[in-house]
Amino acid sequence: MSIQTVNPNTNKTVKSFQEMTEKTVDAKVAKAQTAFIDWKETSYQQRADLLHKVATLMRVKKSSLAKTITLEMGKLLAQAEAEIDLSANILDYYADHGEAFLADKVLDPEYGSALIRNSPIGVLLGVMPWNFPYYQVARFAAPNIMVGNTILLKHASIVPQCAAAIEELFEEAGAPEGLYTNLFITGKHASALVSDKRIKGVSLTGSEEAGASVAMEAGKHLKKVVLELGGNDVFIILEDADIEKTVEWAVVGRMNNNGQCCVASKRFIAVEAIADEFIKKFKDKLSKMKVGDPMDPETELGPLSSETAAVHLADQVRRSVDEGAKILLGGKRSDREGAFMEPTILTDLKPGIAAYHEELFGPVASFYVVKDEQAAIDLANDSDFGLGASIFTQDIERGKKVADQIDTGMVFINHPTWTQADLPFGGTKRSGFGRELSELGIQEFVNKKLIRVSDLNDPF
Repeated sequence: MSIQTVNPNTNKTVKSFQEMTEKTVDAKVAKAQTAFIDWKETSYQQRADLLHKVATLMRVKKSSLAKTITLEMGKLLAQAEAEIDLSANILDYYADHGEAFLADKVLDPEYGSALIRNSPIGVLLGVMPWNFPYYQVARFAAPNIMVGNTILLKHASIVPQCAAAIEELFEEAGAPEGLYTNLFITGKHASALVSDKRIKGVSLTGSEEAGASVAMEAGKHLKKVVLELGGNDVFIILEDADIEKTVEWAVVGRMNNNGQCCVASKRFIAVEAIADEFIKKFKDKLSKMKVGDPMDPETELGPLSSETAAVHLADQVRRSVDEGAKILLGGKRSDREGAFMEPTILTDLKPGIAAYHEELFGPVASFYVVKDEQAAIDLANDSDFGLGASIFTQDIERGKKVADQIDTGMVFINHPTWTQADLPFGGTKRSGFGRELSELGIQEFVNKKLIRVSDLNDPF
């Protein structure tokens, strides 16, 4: 079965789920459409109350929800608990601010009066990844439920218990049937579902291939899409950076979530003046990381999400070495059961080498040395991706000037690229389009309706 829980710490299958039949899926889409008719008429306060209840339940059940994340995709337990907190915060954020974000915008036309009113558009389909099984859903579902839309959610096939748990949270909070619906279907079925006339928009976070497939279907049927795809985020270290703190953040930026973040720091670019000191300390810290069971609070690096992911990452490293890259640290699968990969640093990367161009989704860092600031900017922009970037310098104004020249959707100064409810999230180039979170995230799937009032004597 393609929808199943496989513990990546042991590669043992825990539980399997049947894919829903077309008849079942059709009935669930119909229920979501029916729910929309009523939900769009509810008040902002009613919608906010529901989101607050779901957030409260998340915090009450944090321990069990977090353990399910760790079981299914290998996230360190403490980080899984932090994900639950982040997800609950996002639900509360939109409950608290959604009404203000969606308030009428009064215009000042030459004649008469006018305003723009935000209204819901209908049933939305979300296709979400495994690496943050609650957070990714929260940032899609919370703003759109606040708008008045209803949600169909196709989650990654390796986190089915997380997927079911989210639907149960909404049910326990008193959500009407059809407001939030989990779909146990394959990616291929999800792409086909985009053509359904009852579905008005699609949001996908995942691979370039999945994004292209969904966007192609949505384009054929003239539907709005938001895509958050891969990233190859740079971590630029300028010569005036505080190296001790920078190295600490470099470890977090690369190894958080076992290296499996779209916005993980993946390409480390250091100017010559500081490169040797940085890489020596960075390598030392990575080499001492404790690899092991993600349920163990002492573990610092757990498994990748699946054996398939581990095999793919190891193959990327092998191909890169065959093409001329050098291994400064690690480079192999860990000598233990489960989907583990050693902490790894690759150097001597040039155009044409796999690791120069491809996203490395796991505990593998690419390290580059450049002559100066301009060379760092040029190398940072030499990528098909444009999600996030980090710049480390003690001169904040200099950091801002460098940030202006980096072609990404997000730039963080003196911090790895990260996320929180009140900051917009999204990228450029092959990293996708559209924005999630903050006020921008609630504006994606709305009808911005113009309402114009004219005097009968106004000119045409």
